[in-house]
Amino acid sequence: MLSLKIHHQISEINQADWNRLCGTDYPFLRYEFLHALEATGCVGPEQGWQPLHLSVERAGEIVAVMPLYLKSHSWGEYVFDWAWADAYQQHGMDYYPKLVTAIPFTPAQGPRLGHSIALEELAPTITQGLKELCQKTGASGWHTLFPEPQIKNSLQDQQLLTRLGSQYHWFNNSFSCFDDFLATFNSRKRKNLRKERTKVQQQGVELTTLSGHEISDTALQQFYRFYQMTYLKRGRQGYLTPEFFEQLRAQIPDQLVLVMASVDQRPVAAALSLRSDDTLYGRYWGCLEEYDSLHFETCYYQGIEYCIREGLTRFDPGAQGEHKIQRGFQPVETWSCHWIQDNDFRPAIARFLNEEEQAMRAQITELTGWLPFRQD
Repeated sequence: MLSLKIHHQISEINQADWNRLCGTDYPFLRYEFLHALEATGCVGPEQGWQPLHLSVERAGEIVAVMPLYLKSHSWGEYVFDWAWADAYQQHGMDYYPKLVTAIPFTPAQGPRLGHSIALEELAPTITQGLKELCQKTGASGWHTLFPEPQIKNSLQDQQLLTRLGSQYHWFNNSFSCFDDFLATFNSRKRKNLRKERTKVQQQGVELTTLSGHEISDTALQQFYRFYQMTYLKRGRQGYLTPEFFEQLRAQIPDQLVLVMASVDQRPVAAALSLRSDDTLYGRYWGCLEEYDSLHFETCYYQGIEYCIREGLTRFDPGAQGEHKIQRGFQPVETWSCHWIQDNDFRPAIARFLNEEEQAMRAQITELTGWLPFRQD
């Protein structure tokens, strides 16, 4: 018999149990990452991210855990359902709250469930339990964002709707250096990319890559100032606090990679990434001043060089951005899974997702044709 339990803070679950089930390689599902979000006030009821983390027990032993939040808005998710919320409102219904299994503010595909028993056994119990939780909480549905394919397939088997999206990732084809990667480009695209990198050098910008405990207090403070500037330019505050980044550095330092850009030894921009054993995840960026092509160098080319040096096989630089294609980032599929409680809206959303998927597949095919690689 499997029993489900809801936790209003991740601290109600033993850290060792969580990391035993989820592992520590994928940084965003680590206990330390999710706990830092809560402990530093980045997520919580006041922010519209009420934790309702799920644990599954059998014979007194925790055999599965899942991040879960009760959301009162759709900010910080990167799977856009504003049109669904508008449709509910037009019909005099409430779309919020909703249940979301996701990593807050992190559109990085990966595991969304830690478990020690077979998914075939877990999926029906979890799905039924969360449908019942939707009814208890008044949630309009349950949404799982950016799951790895194994989880996506299991939820699809449970009759959840699936939604296709796309991102742009770089893949390491056993390159020995950046020029080795550039050799795969056609001559015009290769020339354009080299021009971008030359422009950065000509402006006197120096790039430094720091990892782990090499990231000093001063460097972290400078990065955070740049990070906030990215949001202030749009008239908003960043989702994350300086204390959050300080906790990451203290608790998972070996998974942090900071690229700092300086002019005359004065920092002007920075990009902070996290890494696993095989993937670099570009997440946070900001600049104090605008320099030609500096964003591409700091966020993309330095990350590619890091992956080649470290032998990482993939670079996920973040959501959106068709401009990444001409720089060698390939369109890849991403997914989300959705259970809609209302019997009338469920088929309507299913029809929408089917039409959207056809359009998305056509778009991915077209964008793949824009890649800069040579046609041997």
